[in-house]
Parts: sequence; structure tokens; C-alpha cells
Amino acid sequence: MKHFYRDPTIISLIIANLITIFLAVTQNWSLIQILWIYWCQSVIIGFFNFIRMLSLKDFSTEGVLINNKPVAPTGTVKTLLAFFFAFHYGLFHLVYAFFLIMLPFFSLLSGTQINFSFTDFLFVPIMAGIFFINHLISFLFYKNKPKKQSIGKMMMFPYARIIPMHLTIMLAASLGIASPLLLLFFLLLKTGADVVMHLIEHREQWV
Repeated sequence: MKHFYRDPTIISLIIANLITIFLAVTQNWSLIQILWIYWCQSVIIGFFNFIRMLSLKDFSTEGVLINNKPVAPTGTVKTLLAFFFAFHYGLFHLVYAFFLIMLPFFSLLSGTQINFSFTDFLFVPIMAGIFFINHLISFLFYKNKPKKQSIGKMMMFPYARIIPMHLTIMLAASLGIASPLLLLFFLLLKTGADVVMHLIEHREQWV
């Protein structure tokens, strides 16, 4: 782990987040724009995690129970868990999308108006593309690493990355999403969580 700074996936992850922060500040983005960008990144994380689970060859099912019984690391179990993850993670993000869609209406009810236009959201697919490239680099870089994976842990790691988004949405409702302090808090919290969780997920694969 001491040589993590040599990992191109860490560098590309930091760059992708710094680009987002730079544009958010210079273009005066609203929090809702940034939340949509990170929502897209979160979906991308889930997509590559799903592909990674299906691609597993040597893996452990330690701690995984189906019908309260431990299971063997077979191809059938791997496929079942991968699609269960995709369903649950996808459903989770549908709920997030609903909150993001309703957030402007909630702000109006609370007396806070969000100033944005549809042209502002042109940056969303652009930034989503940048994050897709970042996670594609990560997927390809670690694809052939010899580390034996725990499929149970793989199902949980993506959720840890979306905790900052969850916390920010709750804070947005109570503090007002136009708050500059909240915006700064979200950007720093999210970027830090991204890097830390990436380090934890791949810590045994650095040399």
C-alpha cells in the first residue's frame, strides 16, 4: 500500500474529482448539478462492480448466506449474487434519482429557490464520461491482479462510496442546497471518500 501513489487509477480518480470541483467553482454550479454528476459516477461504479463480479474466477464466499446457509464459490452462486447486487443497487439508485428529481420542488416549499437552466446540465454527461473513463482504467488495471476476491465484500464496497451522497441529500433538506458551506463540505467529503474507499478496496494489490 506504500506505493499507492504509483497507481494510475488513483491519479485518474483524483483528476476526475478535481475537474468536477474546478468546474463547479468556476461555473457556479448548483449542488443539484453536482449531485447528478456523482449519481452518474455511482451508477458507473455499480456497473463495473457487476461486470467484475461476473468475471471472477477465484473468489471466496466467506460470510455469504443464502436461506441462512453458507454457499460454495460456484459459477451459479456468483451469477446469482451478481444479479442480486445489480437489482438491489439499481433499485437504490432509482430512489436516489427520485429524490434528485424532487429536490427543486422541496427547495421551493422550504423557501429556497434553485437557479439553473437545462443548459447547465450539459456538463452532466460530459463529467459522467470522464468518470466512466476513470473507472474503466481501474477495471482494466486490476482485472488480472492475482488477489483472491471476497464476493461478499465486493457487494458492499459500492454502497460505502455513496454514503456521502446520502448524507448530503439529508443535509441539503435541512440546511438548504444553496449553502456554499454545504457545497464545499460535499465536494471535500465525496472526494476524500472516493480515494479512501479505493485504497481500502485495492490495498492488497499494490506492490
